[in-house]
Parts: sequence; structure tokens; C-alpha cells
Amino acid sequence: MSEVSKTNANVLMDEAAVERAIIRISHEIIEHNKGLDGIALIGIQRRGVSIAKKIRDYLESIENVKVPMGILDITFYRDDLSMLAAHPVVNGTHIPFDVNGTKIILVDDVLYTGRTIRSAIDNIFDMGRPSCIQLVELIDRGHRQLPFKADYVGKNVPTSEREQVNVQFEDVDGTTQVILIKEDM
Repeated sequence: MSEVSKTNANVLMDEAAVERAIIRISHEIIEHNKGLDGIALIGIQRRGVSIAKKIRDYLESIENVKVPMGILDITFYRDDLSMLAAHPVVNGTHIPFDVNGTKIILVDDVLYTGRTIRSAIDNIFDMGRPSCIQLVELIDRGHRQLPFKADYVGKNVPTSEREQVNVQFEDVDGTTQVILIKEDM
């Protein structure tokens, strides 16, 4: 946030609000799936992984069962790869379970155009055929270019194209919050 003035940034969710949303989403996952049978989480690098870890911890605590979790890097599945840096940062994929026949709970931080989700789903289907994929998004900001809708949403935030939603997590950014940044006119 160093290059953005504080007058152009508003905190949408503080750490407590983020935690409440993740706890609610965890309960919704259990309720919707009538438990956790056959479920595995996959967090999209980077902040989707932070959210997925928190959801996994809550699910395991509530239901007293182990929930498999994987990490997905979609870098090479992006449709804008040629527009990224000459040497894009690859954080790695680690899926320690068979996706075939599994109910995948795909976790990301912000749903915007839908292109990240398309890339993630393409990546998952290259690994196998899950029984279904359900989508968790901490923030849904609208402006979809592809027809995706999250199954579980922490907060819907109507935005303009001139605004940016910045999700931060302690393990990545040193703080946990969601910020709305408005571009200068």
C-alpha cells in the first residue's frame, strides 16, 4: 500500500471480520455437503492457500476429522501468461491426494473476472476427474467475464473498474485485512 495514499484506501474487513467470514464459510461447507465425506480442499496460490488452511483447521475442529488439502499454482494455465514478466514467479503445486471422484473445495481470495477460476479448473481436470468442484471466495467483487459463481462467499463487494480489492493475510503480508483501493481520477 506504499504507493497508494491512505485517503484512497478503505478497510472493508478487519482481522476479526475475516475470521468470522471464514468460520461461517466452514459451517456452510459442512451443512451443504452433509458432513465432510469425500471432501478435499485446494487453495490457489498465494492467499487462497492461507484461506484454505484456516478453513481446513475449522472443518477439522468442528467435525473432528482430517481434511486433505492441496496447493495449486495456476501460473502456466493463465491466458495472460505472455503478458506477465519474462520470468513469472512460480510458487508450486502440491496435491497430495487423488482428485478422481473427490469433492474439491477450490479456495481463492477475490472473484473478479473469473479467469483465475477457469485456469484452476483446467489445471485440476488435467490431474483427474473430481466428482464436483465447489468454489470458495473471500470476496466477490463482480465484473465477471466468464460465467462463474462462488458457492461460498465471505463478502460481496460491489466495485467499480477503477477500484482494487487487496486481501492481506498474516502469513503472507504481515497483517490480516481486506482493503478497497480507489484509483485517483
